[in-house]
Amino acid sequence: MLTNLMDYLSSGSNIMFFIFAVLAIGGAVSMISLTRVVHMVTALALTFISLAGLYVLLNAEFVAFVQVLIYAGAISILMIFGIMMTKHQGEEEEEPKRPWHNGLLLVGVLGLFGFLFYAIQNSTFPAQALEVQEKNTLEIGKLLFNVHVIPFELMSVLLTVAFIGAIVVAKREED
Repeated sequence: MLTNLMDYLSSGSNIMFFIFAVLAIGGAVSMISLTRVVHMVTALALTFISLAGLYVLLNAEFVAFVQVLIYAGAISILMIFGIMMTKHQGEEEEEPKRPWHNGLLLVGVLGLFGFLFYAIQNSTFPAQALEVQEKNTLEIGKLLFNVHVIPFELMSVLLTVAFIGAIVVAKREED
């Protein structure tokens, strides 16, 4: 079983997959574990960027670019802007102390990881022929502007209306 792991980690792309997967999972767990909202948004941005790295490893450069541009950039900045615009109390509520909580959580996580590792190591996956497009961004553009042009334009109108609505709501609260 350990030889399978060593064979897996002998490739550079597999090592990068492991690093990006650990960062994505770590960022997601940190996001739900942290108590300060700004720290949560930073952990969420780490998760978004790690997912973009996974998309690059899957040869989906366009999806990775959109992931970084829209989610890691725009959504994270929008969340931080929303945090800055709202009023927060200076005091935070203290959680009750649970001494065994972290220990039981660690045992559960290690047990789940061990079970998943054992199941993946003992399973066989059929080999499939993978047909990779040379210019996948060009193909996405052709599909987007030929086949799916109506939904694309409807989404742009919807986002414009939502943006205008957000400005109107912000102006009302300011007055």
